[in-house]
Amino acid sequence: MNPYEELATLLRPAGGGLFLVSTGRAEQIELQKTIYGAATEEEVGQKWRAALAEIAAAKVVILGAPSDVGAGFLRGANMGPQAIRQELLKAKKTGGGLPAGVVDAGDVFVVPQLLHDDMLAPAQREASARALYPGVEPAVRASLPVSPLSILERAIDLLFAINPKVVPIVLGGDHSCAWPVSAALARARAASVNPANPAKPAKPAWGIVQMDAHTDLLEERLGIRYCFATWSYHASRLLARPDHMVQVGIRATRHPRAHWENDVGVRQFWADECNRDPAAAIDAIVEHLLARGIESIYFSNDIDGTDDQFADATGTPEPHGLQPDFVLGLIHRLGKEFHLCAGDIMEVAPPIPRYPGGTERTVALAAQYITETITAALR
Repeated sequence: MNPYEELATLLRPAGGGLFLVSTGRAEQIELQKTIYGAATEEEVGQKWRAALAEIAAAKVVILGAPSDVGAGFLRGANMGPQAIRQELLKAKKTGGGLPAGVVDAGDVFVVPQLLHDDMLAPAQREASARALYPGVEPAVRASLPVSPLSILERAIDLLFAINPKVVPIVLGGDHSCAWPVSAALARARAASVNPANPAKPAKPAWGIVQMDAHTDLLEERLGIRYCFATWSYHASRLLARPDHMVQVGIRATRHPRAHWENDVGVRQFWADECNRDPAAAIDAIVEHLLARGIESIYFSNDIDGTDDQFADATGTPEPHGLQPDFVLGLIHRLGKEFHLCAGDIMEVAPPIPRYPGGTERTVALAAQYITETITAALR
């Protein structure tokens, strides 16, 4: 199975990552027809496969990860990718939409009771593989991932195998979906060795800038290694130094800032200092990254980093957060100063707004954030 064939096996057309039989199925099909300009489901599949064939020449590839199994308090982020794509379609009708060089590779198909293959007994993994890949030879099927985080990680590996310079942009999903992006990036950026100086990597140092109200820095949560509350800890261990991870917007934590910066090693810019002097905070973030020789950034954007008056349709909205103009300004500046090697928007949960109009407001802002992230990645 070549990389294109494996991607077509692992993924589904955009909007098709949720398993629906009756409720919501008709809406899902209509969304897919609109995305692909297709009249039938069969034509959706044809146009999706044609899009996969464009990955080799793409600058940016979008992947939907409609999984909220790794979330904590309230769920609903599984509906995030569908809602964000609908919002992007609205922009397309008014002259916006995705620019040239961007390919939507579709969705990770989610079995909603699974999270990561490391958490599965062999019998469950085999049963899930039979359900997901019924037409695949058993020997090949046994090698394919079945859980959403594992499928996403493998899909990004395949994107890099096809196009090493491509920038993956993920529509989440809860924030556990940032772990497979980080893991795949670490492999891709370590794979290239400078033949003139094997001790010096051919690719420059990379870092992670995380917008978030929460630290996500637990080593494990209730015995779970990879979830919304742990991904940052493990991702920071993939970097050359933990302070190559910068967290912005932190304000909901039971530990003081010194605990995370001294004990874990990440660099944090809490929401209050960003709100007190936004321009100075952006300058300080950039200066921190430049001082450490970082040239490439994975920008991971949890919507709850933004103040809840602008983004309340999420699992754990928090007050006293970042202003949208600050977030957009930071994305723009990062795109000017660094190469964006990956990006995402996470934790958009359309079914659970806290305030009137919250769903529409949160989804519109998420679409604006992801559009700006794609623009920055294309620079």
